[in-house]
Amino acid sequence: MTIVVNAEEMTEFLSEVFPQVEGMFSIDRLDEEVLVMRLHASERHLRPGGTVSGPAMFALADVGAYVATMSRIGRQALAVTTNCSIDFMRKPAAGADVLGQFRLLKIGRALSVVDCLLYSEGQASPVARANLTYSIPPGR
Repeated sequence: MTIVVNAEEMTEFLSEVFPQVEGMFSIDRLDEEVLVMRLHASERHLRPGGTVSGPAMFALADVGAYVATMSRIGRQALAVTTNCSIDFMRKPAAGADVLGQFRLLKIGRALSVVDCLLYSEGQASPVARANLTYSIPPGR
């Protein structure tokens, strides 16, 4: 499915509908193949020991799946997460940004399914893996 909302438009849309996360994330790449989204790690995202916390990584997975879905169906602010499964596999590098690679596996009338791998910037192996399902509002 083709991209109908580009990275710049998506960034503006996120600022409109979720002002509480403004500046927390940015889009490094958005095309038909993959979305790469970045969590700008700051003090508020760190756990004791200086690594990015699980809740911060979950937020990246959830927002990235939303962006991947919206980029294909257009601005549908009321799409919601209906399922998320996340595996935390290794500790992120201390203080490093986290990058999410998102692939849209399926998009239908009512649901989208997104696969996500999270990487600590500078590390080759993923730190977490998530699968998310989004409910798409009727009548899009």
